[in-house]
Amino acid sequence: MLNYVKLEATRMLRNKRYIIFVVAFPVGFYLLYSNLWGAQADESTGLQGRIFLLVSMAAYGALAASIMSTAVPWAQERQAGWLRQLQITPLPGWAVIVTKMITALLLVLPALLLVTLAAVLVQHVSLSGQLLAVIAAMWVGAIPFAALGLTIGSLLRPDTAQPLAMICMFGLALLGGLWFPVAMLPETMRGIARALPSYDYADIGWQIAAGKVPGTASLAGWVAWAVVLSALAVFAFRRATVRG
Repeated sequence: MLNYVKLEATRMLRNKRYIIFVVAFPVGFYLLYSNLWGAQADESTGLQGRIFLLVSMAAYGALAASIMSTAVPWAQERQAGWLRQLQITPLPGWAVIVTKMITALLLVLPALLLVTLAAVLVQHVSLSGQLLAVIAAMWVGAIPFAALGLTIGSLLRPDTAQPLAMICMFGLALLGGLWFPVAMLPETMRGIARALPSYDYADIGWQIAAGKVPGTASLAGWVAWAVVLSALAVFAFRRATVRG
C-alpha cells in the first residue's frame, strides 16, 4: 500500500492543474489580499487581516488539493481500466479508499505549508505553537473534501468529473467565506455560507488562530459533513467496483 501511495503522490505532483490551483492560486491570493488589508482587523473573528487570510487561503488550498487529487485522477483511472487491475491484486477495496485518502492528505501539506511560509516571510506572522495547531487542524480537516472528490471520481466520467470538481472547489471556496469574509456577504448568502463544510472547516482554523477552543457548531458541522461525505465515498466506490 505504501508503494501505491508513493505512486499516487508522485503523479499528482507532476500535474499542472494541481500546481496552479493548489500552490499558485492560494499563495498568490494571500500575497495580494494581505497587502491590501492585512493590517486591518476582521470584524467577525477579531483576527488581524494577515492571520485571517492565512487561515482562509490555507483552507482554500487544502480544499482544492483534496478535490483535485481525487476526483479527476480517479475518474481517469476507472476509464483506463485501472480499477479492474486493482481488483485482481491482493489489495482489498478498503485499502484503495484509504490509499486515496492518505494521498489526498499528503498533497494538502504543500498548500498549507507554502501559504504559511508566505505569511511568515512576507507578512512577518509569528510561527508559534498556535499557528502550528491551526496547520494541524487544517490538515486533518480536509478529510470531507477528499471524500467528496472520491465520490465524484467514482460516479462520473473524466469529462464530467472535471467541471463538477471545479464547480465544487470554487463554489465551496467562494460561498463558504474563504475568498471574502462572510460578514461582507448579503444576509441570505451568510446563511448559505454557514451551512457549508468549507465554512465550518475555516471557522475551526479561525477560532484556533484567535486562541479559542473551536465552537460546538463548527465542530458538529464538520463532523456531520465528514461522516456523510465519507459514507457517500464508500458507497460510490463500491458501486464503481461492481460496474468495474
